[in-house]
Parts: sequence; structure tokens; C-alpha cells
Amino acid sequence: MKPYVFEQTRLVQPEDLDELQHVNNVRYLQWVQDVAEAHWKSLAPAEIQQQFIWVVLSHFIEYKSPVHLADEVLVRTFVGNASGPKYDRHVEIWKAKEDKVCVKAHSVWCLLSAESHRPKKVTDDVRGIFEDLSS
Repeated sequence: MKPYVFEQTRLVQPEDLDELQHVNNVRYLQWVQDVAEAHWKSLAPAEIQQQFIWVVLSHFIEYKSPVHLADEVLVRTFVGNASGPKYDRHVEIWKAKEDKVCVKAHSVWCLLSAESHRPKKVTDDVRGIFEDLSS
């Protein structure tokens, strides 16, 4: 399995900051969720998006280096292991100019039926959206 990497670039805005003039930890969590949603919407065909929805079961975030106003960051995500309805997702937030990882996040997401809101096993069709299954 080789996961497809999805990336977004962001420029830190004043509303992203906390009282220490660093990006607020809540904002990082929002970026983690935003990039996951954008990854899904950019790759999954409309008919699959209509069949399934995702919910977060857990987040773990490690803060390695602060990010400040006007820093350009690269938000990079890829999937890890799938087990039953659960899928691991990894997000890294890099300072673009310094080529430095500032934040690492690991989340566990659960696939649900859009109709019943009940957990659904991650199928090869869904895995194929995020991974190169031929490797």
C-alpha cells in the first residue's frame, strides 16, 4: 500500500493566533479536519461521497515548533492503516520556507453509512481512493 499525499498551502492570518502570537492549538485542529475533508472531496467520486460520511474518533497532536503571523505553511495529509470501519489519518504541518515540520497529528476516523449513520467497513473501493493498492 502506498498512500496518496494531499497538500494545501495556508498563509497564517491574525485570527489564527493566540495571545502568545503563535497559531492557536484549536486552529491547528481545524486545519487537520479541513485538510482531511478536502482530501476526501478532491478524490472520492460524487456517488461514493453520497454513500458515506466520516466522523472523528480521536486526535493526537504533537506541537514541535511555533508558527507565526504571515508564515506560509504546507498542510500535508495521508492515510495509514484501515481496520473495520476505522481509518488512521496523518497530518503534518510544515513551515514552507524552513522546510520544517511544526505539527504532527494522528487521527482515527470512522466510516459511516450516510443513510443509517452506522459504521461501515472500509472497503477496497474506499481504500483505493486514498491508496495505490497495486504496490
